Amino acid sequence: MATLQYKVSERQVEEAINNYIVPAGEGWTQILEPGQVLRIVDLEGNQAADTLFYDADHPTDHYSAVNTIQRQGNVYLTTGSVLVSDSGKELVKIVADTCGRHDTLGGACSAQSNTVRYSHDTLPMHNCRDTFMLQLSKYGSRFNKRDLAPNVNFFMNVPVTPQGGLTFEDGVSAPGLYVEMKAISRTLVLISNCPQLNNPCNAYNPTPIQLLIWDK
Repeated sequence: MATLQYKVSERQVEEAINNYIVPAGEGWTQILEPGQVLRIVDLEGNQAADTLFYDADHPTDHYSAVNTIQRQGNVYLTTGSVLVSDSGKELVKIVADTCGRHDTLGGACSAQSNTVRYSHDTLPMHNCRDTFMLQLSKYGSRFNKRDLAPNVNFFMNVPVTPQGGLTFEDGVSAPGLYVEMKAISRTLVLISNCPQLNNPCNAYNPTPIQLLIWDK
């Protein structure tokens, strides 16, 4: 497994062209033009930012966890990781990271997965899959449920057991840590700031994230 690469960014907040706060449980989507940089900030620590990436010009070509993991030989993302699509197209590259490790395997919470992982009374609870679909509905018929691929969980800690299973553990992030990525292609970014109340990775307390964008 590759060594994690921590790197502090030289970009200044006051020079960002966009600055958003996304409350816990809400979503966000935007197209990044080639060369633009997106920073996701874990404002209070250990919050999971469930994220998907699409080729903005061919949205059926979305982020592929399998291709990305195979290419870098590592199930975790960190500085230097290039996220690629189903077709192998390079979408974004992580250029700075003060957290050091991000999950590619845990997936997004849904009404169905909540009942399996936790209990049946969690069925009506808000979840990332619902947030993803709500955000994609802004684009009309261009997207449907089949366009929800396995996603990245920035700041989330999902260790792989020696038996090949997954465990959801306390987060490895902290207040103010961030991950920064540069768009290689025109890339649609879709984020669900996870509302999960049943998972220890956020201390059962979902919190806001900050999103900053710099022009190329």
